[in-house]
Amino acid sequence: MRSIKLILLTLALFAGFNTLAQDRKQVKIARVQDEIIIDGLLDEVTWKNADLADDFQQNFPTDGIKANAITEMKFSYDDKFIYIGAKLYNTGPSKYVTPSLRRDFRGGGNDMFIVHFDTFDDKTNAFQFGINPFGVRREGLVSNGGGSRGDLSLDWENKWFGEATQHDGYWMVEMAIPFKSIRFKEGGTIWNINSYRIDSNTGERSTWNPIPRNFVLYSLAHTGQLVWDKPLDNPGANIAVIPYASANMAGSGGYTPSGETDELPRTSESSGNFGFDAKIGVGPALNLDLTVNPDFSQVEVDRQVTNLDRFEIFFPERRQFFLENADLFGQFGQDGLRPFFSRRIGVSRDESTGQNIQNKINFGARLSGKLNNNWRIGVLNMQADEERDINLPQINYTVAALQRKVFSRSNIGFILINKQDLRNENGTNFDQFNRVIGVDYNLASSDNVWNGKIFYHRSFDKQRLDDSYATAASLAYSTIDWRIQSRVQKVGDNYNPEVGFARRSGYEFASLEVRKNFYPEKGPFQQFNPLVSFETFQNDANGTTDSELRLGVDTQLKNTGRFNASLVRNFIYLFGDFDPTREGNLELPEGSEYTFTNFEASYNSDTRQFFFYTLRTSAGQYFNGNRYSLGGNINYRFQPYGLVSLDFNYNNIRLPDPYGDADIFLIGPRFDITFNKSLFWTTFIQYNSQIDNININSRLQWRFKPVSDLFIAYTDNYFPGDFVNKNRALVIKMTYWLNL
Repeated sequence: MRSIKLILLTLALFAGFNTLAQDRKQVKIARVQDEIIIDGLLDEVTWKNADLADDFQQNFPTDGIKANAITEMKFSYDDKFIYIGAKLYNTGPSKYVTPSLRRDFRGGGNDMFIVHFDTFDDKTNAFQFGINPFGVRREGLVSNGGGSRGDLSLDWENKWFGEATQHDGYWMVEMAIPFKSIRFKEGGTIWNINSYRIDSNTGERSTWNPIPRNFVLYSLAHTGQLVWDKPLDNPGANIAVIPYASANMAGSGGYTPSGETDELPRTSESSGNFGFDAKIGVGPALNLDLTVNPDFSQVEVDRQVTNLDRFEIFFPERRQFFLENADLFGQFGQDGLRPFFSRRIGVSRDESTGQNIQNKINFGARLSGKLNNNWRIGVLNMQADEERDINLPQINYTVAALQRKVFSRSNIGFILINKQDLRNENGTNFDQFNRVIGVDYNLASSDNVWNGKIFYHRSFDKQRLDDSYATAASLAYSTIDWRIQSRVQKVGDNYNPEVGFARRSGYEFASLEVRKNFYPEKGPFQQFNPLVSFETFQNDANGTTDSELRLGVDTQLKNTGRFNASLVRNFIYLFGDFDPTREGNLELPEGSEYTFTNFEASYNSDTRQFFFYTLRTSAGQYFNGNRYSLGGNINYRFQPYGLVSLDFNYNNIRLPDPYGDADIFLIGPRFDITFNKSLFWTTFIQYNSQIDNININSRLQWRFKPVSDLFIAYTDNYFPGDFVNKNRALVIKMTYWLNL
């Protein structure tokens, strides 16, 4: 393990100096010549005279050639807004694809026009804004240089304006983005930008500045430049207050859907709540978020999943307070080994229903952003109230992060996390705590060929135990023909990041994956990627405790679908008694070990069709028995008004006597209806046999002004056998975005 780390460190440091020159397009931006009306028509004098950015290049199904769907893009600005205008020609009939009229659409089969701005010329972070032919908008944040899938979050929201119009043979776009909605360097004259377009008629994906097809469309290593006609001014005072008010009615036990009662006691309660968030621009580059009595997660419910693993499941963060510059806090460590995970704050889990519940936050503050082109800073402090029902004391959370850019796109980051019980029972302060300190080096070469990370973290608490550290290194090499990635970790027995996400402790881990990229010129496949991967966990006491060998192939189809298949060989040593069915059957004994092989496959159909689906299946051995599973989703789109879908997952587990069998079902029909671009109704039902629960969740959302909403949410939980109610709740909540 030690020698592997030294090799990775040497390669990472060497790759950090990779600063190969790249051809980059430029487009000029000049001040408006007349007033721009955001109507999607591009009939102002400004647009006639603005510099033209065109000659988009294909990224899919091939690259390095001119796009068939012609796109023309222009920019302008005034004191308050940066304006974007675009004319997008069709390659066939004017039949466009949108999943619905709901904001923040995504998907490779949908028509869309996207622009992202790297306003600090660091090729690491960017703001993204997009629109489709129906005028539906989306905005997001790109982090980690857009090095891989998952580096784009569409959960971030902000106030901006945009319209689109459809014409014979083309569609047009006008967008107005307030300078106060983004962060940028005062006095700057160049932004890194790129734009991409998806054309549903052919499935073509094209970008203004070329991006090789082995990289994602939001790769920040392949941006062009937006050249301003004069240095940028400070946008002035930037303060937004977002107050909310909510009413809650909840009850539990004692009745069925038909109204019949049983022996369970009934309880009911109602309450009201109010509070506010505030966003304060500290200059054009820093943002101060404040929150007082926030109402986190009261109108959002996580989709349930089947858990047949021995470890906790990771759910992503979607709360607005935590999203801007979220990577600065949340990207320390690696997947499955994070020192800070913001969902530990303000959300706890009620195991009786499998649902997340709110842990009241009294107040919080969060300062984040850029000090200059090389330094980023983030400081967070939040005070949570106690939750006696689940034995959660009153906790204060403090996080401080500092990041320094090095080489062309790499950086070094430092983090401190402190979880403190300020009002423990014995009346003394500061003796009940959990802390983590850490340093990360994040590698991103100038051309995105090399990406990697090296980090060391250490936890501290009252017991002052030794062996409380986590260290790791990873390196990925990606070219048009190959992708090779390796990772090593070593985690001490007593490493305990209570505000983080660590699935296990006391192990050493190593993995290697080699993937070859083929691009057939004929046939249904756009990309064909055979792969082999291996990973292993071990410790000093037991040697190898887990391993996985995978032989497989991933494919991308020319119709935008995907097909993947793998043969997997697993080895697992059990540190404790474990029931693989999670159904209360006799547990496999501690200290036993199992080697088993299974086949896995998945298929994603063409999402441009009204009817589309995803199927996942596995079959083969499972511990000392067998397991067969089938899952996925089936969707029908009533364009443009929404989707009706069915999520499903079935696991058939058969273990030899006396360990028992299990048939585990997770079924979730979902109705996602958008009456227009302001009124949305979503209802989904989830039956989960694993936690013996039926959940009904229905939510009506009215966006009466930009980023201002009225929510009416109803949720109900039942025992499946007799439909006796566990609990139910009705929440009415209104938020309003007020610029001061």
